[in-house]
Amino acid sequence: MMTIASRRSGAMDRIRLKTAARAKSSKKSLDEIGRQAIFYRDAMLDIPIAIKHFPRETLRCVAEVALGSGALALIGGTVVICGFLTLSAGAVVALQGYATLGDIGVEALTGFFAAYVNVRIAAPVIAGVGLAATIGAGATAQLGAMRISEEIDALEVIGVRSVPYLASTRIVAGMIAIIPVYGVAVVASFIASRTITIVVWGQSGGVYDHYFTSFLNPTDLLWSFLQAILMGLVVMLIHTYFGYNASGGPAGVGEAVGRAVRASLAAVVFVTLAVSLAVYGVSGNFNFAG
Repeated sequence: MMTIASRRSGAMDRIRLKTAARAKSSKKSLDEIGRQAIFYRDAMLDIPIAIKHFPRETLRCVAEVALGSGALALIGGTVVICGFLTLSAGAVVALQGYATLGDIGVEALTGFFAAYVNVRIAAPVIAGVGLAATIGAGATAQLGAMRISEEIDALEVIGVRSVPYLASTRIVAGMIAIIPVYGVAVVASFIASRTITIVVWGQSGGVYDHYFTSFLNPTDLLWSFLQAILMGLVVMLIHTYFGYNASGGPAGVGEAVGRAVRASLAAVVFVTLAVSLAVYGVSGNFNFAG
């Protein structure tokens, strides 16, 4: 009897320990969400301070974000990287679109497919991924290195507000730089889709251009650019938070970069989904200009 009672007591103790551990983990997760929300609020509210009091730092961040620094500047930085990424995405859209539409005998609609997919899905998502992998990861690594070397604490000691100087300036830079970056990305995807369809598949240029221009809605391009700016805001908020709060030495900075990239990639997909549902709804909102 004593053995059975002791086993039951041990099982109950293990259950209590597991419950306590889950509760502690849940509380820790909620605390982390709260800290992120407070940082995002402060960083966005400090944007006017960053523009007014730190204009040179803001301009430096814009140049670094768009063109890169060091060895990265030799290839054009984020502009060229996102351009190559969307160039590949546009080529894939043309290859798969023509082959799929050809199975049902409507390969002439490849121009429509390129105008629809590139603007609404492919270019925004690929540009967001490129933004997170280049601008975002670099910002996290920079801020994380400053945190572990106590440079951020030194700024606070000499009376410089670290959040607007380090985080808000980079957020503004990301939102400004994403406009030309995304412009290059969209043009690259259009060129790639047209080139693959005409050169590789042998479709007539007139047929492609007819369906492409008929279904390309200029309003969709505007919404696409606004979506890219929102992506720039979200990505830079996430990456500056993880870099600003990095800890644990160089290994902690690497971990912060990894966590930030994972979070920002998920955020990019979520922003694309949210904007698509808000703007286009479930109808698709097709445009036919012809």
